Amino acid sequence: METISKLEILALCLLSLIFFKLKSIKRRSTAPPLPPGPRAFPFVGSLPQMLRNKPVSRWILNLMQQLNTEIACIKLGSVHVISVTSPELSREFLKKHDASFASRPDNLVARLVTDRYRGLVLSPSGSQWKKMRRVMASEVLTASVFERLHTKRCEEADHLVRFVYNQWMNPDINGVVNLRETTQHYCGNMSRKMVFGEGFFGPGMDDEGPGMEEREHVDGLFAILSCLYAFGVADFVPWLEFLDLDGHKRIVTSALKNVRKYQDPAIDKRMEMWNLGHKSEEDDILDLLINLKNAENEPLLTIREIKALILEIMLATVDNPSNAAEWALAEMINQPDLLAKACEELDNVVGKKRLVQESDIPKLNYLKACLKESFRLHPLAPFNVPHTSTKDTVVGGYTIPEKSYVILSRPGLGQNPRIWDEPLKFKPERHIFYEQTRVVLVDHDLRILSFSTGRRGCPGIVLGSTMSTILLARLIQGFSWRPPLGTNNIDLAESRDNGALAKPLIAHATPRLDPQVYFQSMQS
Repeated sequence: METISKLEILALCLLSLIFFKLKSIKRRSTAPPLPPGPRAFPFVGSLPQMLRNKPVSRWILNLMQQLNTEIACIKLGSVHVISVTSPELSREFLKKHDASFASRPDNLVARLVTDRYRGLVLSPSGSQWKKMRRVMASEVLTASVFERLHTKRCEEADHLVRFVYNQWMNPDINGVVNLRETTQHYCGNMSRKMVFGEGFFGPGMDDEGPGMEEREHVDGLFAILSCLYAFGVADFVPWLEFLDLDGHKRIVTSALKNVRKYQDPAIDKRMEMWNLGHKSEEDDILDLLINLKNAENEPLLTIREIKALILEIMLATVDNPSNAAEWALAEMINQPDLLAKACEELDNVVGKKRLVQESDIPKLNYLKACLKESFRLHPLAPFNVPHTSTKDTVVGGYTIPEKSYVILSRPGLGQNPRIWDEPLKFKPERHIFYEQTRVVLVDHDLRILSFSTGRRGCPGIVLGSTMSTILLARLIQGFSWRPPLGTNNIDLAESRDNGALAKPLIAHATPRLDPQVYFQSMQS
């Protein structure tokens, strides 16, 4: 009797197991399908194809074009990577289902950069992210802090004009300017000025250009950015991390050493000054972060959190404004009528007896349209910082599994032929026609991805827009630009690895304002 009872129990367990298995299969069969994508191998997914097709961003876009889809699912290891080129679906992800996609994936480079997620932008959702989000939104990126740092931004904008003017004065180069270096170091100087109170870590050069310290610092930031979320094998097969198959760990570790050897001592020294009472007034963002207090009147941030947050600020401000200004100038030099229109607008709004200021920005519609067109057509990074899903979600009629990576394709959105007429042509007027009133660099409809939106939206839209606009405005207002002697136009070939120009923009500058304007900037 006991034996029969055990057999009955075993049979009942087997029947229950079969029942639940069949129910699970039925549930899966009735659930919406995954987005279209390539056939994946067991265990490794499409990793072999990914490794054979570099850069991965172009491979993904080509796959989507072959599949004729604006959403694709590419399985890498055990991770479903969801790529999107549709503005409508992008809005579903970042607006309608924002709460389900507001986290970040665990990533080797992000972990290294943030000292194990002590910052904001790259941190997964959780208490640390919420804390740093409050700090940035309520303490750092406020209207009052933005206004307080106005003088520092003006000083660096004047410095930009002086530097280019010095290139024109130098008989050895006679106004030939490397605009990639110029725009990148303007962004680096501007960020250092707002964070540390000084644009230079070292003495700089006689022509007010970057010295060895600033070059090493900016080069390190760009090296980090080149590896951040760059489809490393270890991000999808974590147990391979120790092999560093892509070299990302080696590159980023070296770059971090070069960046931190300038930043961290400056932070340590400032902390000591406050602790010893040698400083009593807040002059910059670093002072502000050091002096934040919690409810018990104790320091709100540890020194490691401050260092992680400042590194994220530097990374977030150095690349997009510089790339957008370089591309815009390259396109406008090749289309002199566009450059003439921008000059005419600046002359009408500002004149030639003073330099353009931040207060002029609302009236510079055409100039901002040129910048926005640069963001649309020539984004530097191929994707936004990945979002990761916290649960199974249905978007656009497709199942997006939990823990999927969701990436919006910047060139896919900005060059989508369904959305944009002549998508590969640089036409600034399209933004004036669409917006009809005031042009802004952010596109909340996500037809382009200049600045992200939602819970993980860019917290520094105002700062990023201001830096980008003043950078391009000062270069165009202050100088006439043409290709170097011996050339008729600028080569607009794109880099294989990212959205930058394949070759740095080299152009000839000639002053176009009253001479006293340049002398005034030298005295500021």
